[in-house]
Amino acid sequence: MKTPRNAPDAQRGVTLVELLVAVVIGLVVVLAATSVVLVGETHKRSTSSNNDTSQSGAYVAYSLDRALRSAGSGFALAWDQGMFGCRLSAARIVSSGSAATTILPRATALPVPFAGFLGGAAGVANLRLAPVLIGDGQSAGGSDVLMVMTGNSPAGDVARPIRSDVTGSNNLRLDNTVGMRAGDIGLITQPGATDCLLEQVGTTDASFAAAGNDVLPLGGDYLNASSNLATMAASGASFFSVLGNRNAAGSLQFQVFGVDTNRTLFSYDLLRTVGDGTDAAALQALADGVTELHAMYGIDPTAPHTGAHLQWVAPTGTWAIANVLADPNLMRQIVAVRVAIVMRGDHYEKAEVTRERQVLFEGTPGEIAADTYTEDSDNRHFRLRVIDTTIPLRNMLLLATS
Repeated sequence: MKTPRNAPDAQRGVTLVELLVAVVIGLVVVLAATSVVLVGETHKRSTSSNNDTSQSGAYVAYSLDRALRSAGSGFALAWDQGMFGCRLSAARIVSSGSAATTILPRATALPVPFAGFLGGAAGVANLRLAPVLIGDGQSAGGSDVLMVMTGNSPAGDVARPIRSDVTGSNNLRLDNTVGMRAGDIGLITQPGATDCLLEQVGTTDASFAAAGNDVLPLGGDYLNASSNLATMAASGASFFSVLGNRNAAGSLQFQVFGVDTNRTLFSYDLLRTVGDGTDAAALQALADGVTELHAMYGIDPTAPHTGAHLQWVAPTGTWAIANVLADPNLMRQIVAVRVAIVMRGDHYEKAEVTRERQVLFEGTPGEIAADTYTEDSDNRHFRLRVIDTTIPLRNMLLLATS
């Protein structure tokens, strides 16, 4: 039987031309799919970066809101009993069994990024009690520094008169000690005096109970047995005000907030309540991606100060931090704070997406002009987001008209 002539042709397979055409088609499909994947991945990274920036910004705004809204708790209502503007004096036991170390007033500047706060070591040595202070451009990155002091007084902001000290011991005699307990931390103040002393109540519940209902034993980590203690106690014109309790986490927070050169928001605990009491333990990174932090005061300039009138002022000139520190009446007028936070995403865009940072506090005396970036600036390739929030100071708004 003869084999059909076209049988060998049917078993040859594809020709070279056909193979090349198939390869080209396959490459086109692969390139198209790869392009779609790359574009999708780029959009995904950009979207994820924007979401992360939004979440970080929301957390920063929440943290600052929580701190600022409670500013002055534990002492604001007694502001005219020598509280506002008194120079803080505090000591803390840093290592077990050792004597207390003076932590306020400080002999050195605060750690980075707060080294420029109040002008450095000389300024920090004059740190005074205030619900809120704004250090204009005093952080390492050129942003503002926010200082917030707040307690959580179980005694309801009551300044109790000190009748005298008790000879031979670190005890005070009050009218009564109702509501106080071991571990409470309070301020000893005297109207017209320069200094105020931070002191801790009792070392144990037993020692406190044995002291009597009018004797306040002092001891513990924050015993400040300075020569001023006996002098102020014997004056008959001093007061003791409970701020919070040593054993309750977060009860007493004297903090500063600022941004470093690596776009990280830091806080520093002025009383070093956390850990071993060192500067390293007191310094905490809160969030990254924070490029700038700026703030301004909302004041009630009209006497009597009822909180009904609000005026925005920049933390410069009359309202510069040195002037506010020196004048309790200026502190008394601060009833709100407006904060602007500039966040930067972590995704580098090939195209320039940001030529300038938008105006901050537009239309107010504290307006900060748009920051136009140079052509070689990395900021042009990252997306920026500005969070602008106004925070009322509820303890300042609750003060009696004056």
